[in-house]
Order: sequence, then C-alpha cells, then structure tokens
Amino acid sequence: MLVYPSGVDVSSSTLRFLTARLRTSRHERGTRWRRLTCGRQALLTLAHLRCGHTYAQLSAGFGVSVATAYRYIAEAVQVLAALAPTLEQALQTAATKAYVILDGTLLPIDRIAADRPFYSGKHKKHGMNIQVLTDPFGRLLWASPALPGAVHDIRAARTHGIIDAVTEAQINCWADKGYQGAGGTVRVPFRGRWVNLSAGQRAVNVAHARIRAVGEQAMATLKSWRLLRKLRCSTTRITALVQAVLTLHLASSDRG
Repeated sequence: MLVYPSGVDVSSSTLRFLTARLRTSRHERGTRWRRLTCGRQALLTLAHLRCGHTYAQLSAGFGVSVATAYRYIAEAVQVLAALAPTLEQALQTAATKAYVILDGTLLPIDRIAADRPFYSGKHKKHGMNIQVLTDPFGRLLWASPALPGAVHDIRAARTHGIIDAVTEAQINCWADKGYQGAGGTVRVPFRGRWVNLSAGQRAVNVAHARIRAVGEQAMATLKSWRLLRKLRCSTTRITALVQAVLTLHLASSDRG
C-alpha cells in the first residue's frame, strides 16, 4: 500500500487534550511500553474520527498492524466517552442559559434492507437515532446514546428522559414538530398546513423556526467528523463514538 502525508483539520489543542488523557490512562493502567507514543495514538484516533480513514489505511500510515490500530482507537474512544457529560450535568450548564434546543438526527449505517429496526421511514435509510441538546448559540451541550433508526424522535426523547428532565429543571426547550405531544416545558410549532393557520400562529411558527435553525449548527458540528457520516462498525460501538466526538468538541470549545 502506498503511503503519503495527509492533514487532519483539528486544532493542536485538541491533540494535546487527547494526548494528556491517554497519558493519564496509561499511567493508571501501569502500561510500560507501547508501539506508539500517546501523541501518535491520539493522532491515529483523530485521523479515524475526523477523516473516517479505515483501519487498513491507518495501519499503513502509522506502521502498525490493523489489529493494533483497532485496539488503540477503541481504547482512546473509551477514554473520551467516559468524559462526556451526562444529561444531568448538561442540564446544570443549560440552567444558566435562556433556553435549550432539542433535535434529533440519523447517523447512517451500512445495514441491509432486512434490518428493519434500523430503518428510518422518515429518512428512507438505515441508521441510528441520536438526540442532542444545544444552547441558544447552537453549541452542543449533550448527545444521547444511539437508538435504532426506526425509533421516532418523540419516543427517543422519552426513552432518554429528556422531556421529564428539562421540565423538572424548569428549562424552556424548543423542538420541531416531531416532538408534538411532548408536554412540559417543550415548545413545538403549531401543526397544520400554512394556509390553514391564523396570522398569529404563522408568526409564532416563523419565530420558532428561526430559533431552531441555530440548532442545526450542532448537527453540522457532529457530521464534520466524517466517520459519523457513514458508520461501518457494530451498532453497539456507535454510542461511544458519538460521546467521544462530543468530548473532543467540548474540549476544543473550552479552549477556544
């Protein structure tokens, strides 16, 4: 396999952050020697998450076996995922904001047509449902565990306890029509065809859409990590991958 230099569009502070976390993890485990240093392992992981490079490509580029590349990345992902905020922690941060925006997205996966639990009728493809909370500026606060793509947004929100949590914390939450009937402090637009809505209802829906549009930045942030644009791994690993990306995003935001 031919090997050539390439770039990863993440900040050096993100690399330093992951390197420090891996160094701490190795110290806690009592690891004496590894084929790659903490810095090289961090770069290997970032190349996989950000660029979506395969294990075969990474093993050639970093001079390790495919099995070693897989093991190093899996270890780093677990270290990062463990640092991701819980829903309770995210709501503590959200309590200082005017409101939060709740939205869901589908992360595409490579599944055959027979895998119905993962097929989203809305998106017409197989994937995993992820719920996210963002602040009024579109910054990610929290990402949920992954559920099969056939699960609707309102059901996913209830499964994760998001609706009850924001209501109990008395945090105003803006969401789209997919969350109709959520109740509590969740605010959704009026249903119905535009021509059948009153002038007041139209005005409310326009204002509502402007607020929610900011939340689309969070989805763009998630999918700027190219691995999440088309996942070809076991569905049991997707939650950890999303949590790892969230941790890296929050770490870079704190240093920004």
